[in-house]
Amino acid sequence: MGALTDSRKRLCSDHRQFPSFPPSPSPASKKPKLAPLHSLAAFPPSPPSPLPASSAAPGLPTAADASTSSTPLPHHHRRLPPPLPLQRPIHGPQRVIRAFRIGPARSKTSCFSPSTSSSSLSPPPPLPQSLGFEQYVELVNSISHPPPPIPSADAPRVVEVIAVEDEEERKDEEGEQEKEDEVKGRVVVARVPLYKELYEASRLHDARLRTLDFEVRLAEKSYLGLERLAEVLPQLTPKEVVPEPFVPLTDEDEDVVDHALGGRNRRERLAAHESSNIVITREILQCLKERDWLNDDVINLYLELLKERELREPSKFLKCHFFNTFFYKKLIAGGYDYKAVRRWTTKRKLQYSLIECDKIFVPIHKEVHWCLAVINIRDRKFQYLDSLGGMDIKALSILARYLVDEVKDKSGQQIDAFSWKQEGVENLPLQENGWDCGMFMLKYIDFYSRDMDLIFGQKHMRYFRRRTAKEVLNLRAE
Repeated sequence: MGALTDSRKRLCSDHRQFPSFPPSPSPASKKPKLAPLHSLAAFPPSPPSPLPASSAAPGLPTAADASTSSTPLPHHHRRLPPPLPLQRPIHGPQRVIRAFRIGPARSKTSCFSPSTSSSSLSPPPPLPQSLGFEQYVELVNSISHPPPPIPSADAPRVVEVIAVEDEEERKDEEGEQEKEDEVKGRVVVARVPLYKELYEASRLHDARLRTLDFEVRLAEKSYLGLERLAEVLPQLTPKEVVPEPFVPLTDEDEDVVDHALGGRNRRERLAAHESSNIVITREILQCLKERDWLNDDVINLYLELLKERELREPSKFLKCHFFNTFFYKKLIAGGYDYKAVRRWTTKRKLQYSLIECDKIFVPIHKEVHWCLAVINIRDRKFQYLDSLGGMDIKALSILARYLVDEVKDKSGQQIDAFSWKQEGVENLPLQENGWDCGMFMLKYIDFYSRDMDLIFGQKHMRYFRRRTAKEVLNLRAE
């Protein structure tokens, strides 16, 4: 056990070869141990150098005597000088330094392998030299960026062929490029560089871009064409004709109406009609403001203006007669009194007889509501128009009796007016409030005198009130 402990403390041959591990001398207190017998058999001791006779210790046998002696000394009594230092295996594994993969590979053979002997050990490898900073950088660069391999003379030469495509070939083979290299014999067709692949891939969209460009240019031309058409179209197509009853008022007319309806002097005379002797003051005209009932003066003056319009343009309007608001009251006073109204329609006064007219309009006032009765001589019927949808057969019968008496008195003829149809007008525009009945009645008369259908409604009443005010102020119906 002592020998084994001493062996652990000894350095192996590798340690003795490194300058940084100098061999430690054997302690002086210990005597050198003899090598084992099998080691001595493998390495026979060198013959001791002959000592001079003078230096030999007295009483000790010399080497010559020992060699010539025929009787050998016993082995255990023989003490030989220590052998030369030998490379012998030690108990621990050898330490091998490999810096940057430089140096011999670590031995996998155990130090105590029976086949290992001092004679089979190879000479120690050269010690690694310490590297400076520049050598270290060169070493790192050589590992990170190894030099390209030098082709041998027998290796085949690689030729890079760059294919140049024509425009037609590119269009035919678009999107069909092979992903793998094509090898033909000893010629290697290399892949197209990446930037060329990206460029060719982007050109795949050229057809779509050309289509979009064409569409954009076409849209621009269409837009320009529409602009030019918008400039020429008003000249080619006639302007939309607004029906005459709905012609809007001008700004000047609006100002005049506002001033007439909104002034403070209520007794101011705004218009005077000489033939009917009707005078319109601001107080009378203000009945044409919204939410007010129409009075007799405004209605009667407007009917006089309608008759004057017909006489101005007889070809444009029907031949009509317009009774004022007092006629029907006078006729039905006491039940029925033809004599009360007989002189209202003399030929010298009217310059025509009623039987010659197309239509005769009779306003009917029922305490708080205005209605209209029409003697339609052209169509031989009596019509009743109520903006609330009512019907009065009695009023139509009274008018039929009046017509018979009137024709007999003025022309001496007999007509059977009682056989004419008496009806309420269907699809009649109706009022939607409690103050526009008078304006509805005036517009029934206005549209029928034009021989027009009743194509207005409640939404037009504000416009009709202001238009009537303008016509009354101007003493002229349009």
